[in-house]
Amino acid sequence: MPAQILEDGRVYFFYRPRVERTEVDDIEDLQRLHMVLRPRGTDRFRVLVIGRKHLPRVEEAHERLWAMVTDVVEGADRLREVLGPRTYETKTRGRREVPEARPAGDGVYVLARHDDHTHLAYELLHPEEPGEVQRELNLEDQASYIITVRNPDVPPPPGMRRGTGRRPEFPEHLREKFGDRRFVAVDPPDFLDYEGADVVLIGAAGDPARELGIDLECEAERVGVRDLFEELRLSRDRQLTDPLEKGEWR
Repeated sequence: MPAQILEDGRVYFFYRPRVERTEVDDIEDLQRLHMVLRPRGTDRFRVLVIGRKHLPRVEEAHERLWAMVTDVVEGADRLREVLGPRTYETKTRGRREVPEARPAGDGVYVLARHDDHTHLAYELLHPEEPGEVQRELNLEDQASYIITVRNPDVPPPPGMRRGTGRRPEFPEHLREKFGDRRFVAVDPPDFLDYEGADVVLIGAAGDPARELGIDLECEAERVGVRDLFEELRLSRDRQLTDPLEKGEWR
């Protein structure tokens, strides 16, 4: 049976270089990989950081990686603040600069109920020809992951939790879904609207249409790269455009 779509919208992938790194040569020069979900019909952006700085491998590998919702904001201006450059002071090295995040891909996504679990599936719209950036980040033309959310009342598995350690303030109707379980399906998608929510992504398939019976490209409008940069109010500096248009590190 085809999966039941719970939510669809636009997905964006950004990578942030390490502190004081203006040029990026490979994945070792990255500090973070972000996945941003924008549900259809909203101006809400959910920002997730992906563990190990790459997406899970699919098909035979079925790689399992953690991710965390770090920010939930309204509007492109607030998203730019989250992904923009940052500075901070240290006692030993003085002021340190963190470069702004750079887009590595954008496309459409669905969150879908499939049997007793949920899938996050996407299809890339840009770049049209994936390059070295997308290959190193395991950013496929299309992919599907089983997605679960962790019960904040139980300890995380060893090695899962990184980042700020914030605790999500789930409302009672969502907390009740956990019962005594450590993880539950992301159903409803509202679980992703709370900063600090821990999720696990498990590589499931490289062909969501065949696996889930869903045509992802029909779930959102196709837009051009120029429209994307205007939509997110990004500058068209080569450091931002080349990874997305040419698949080249910058």
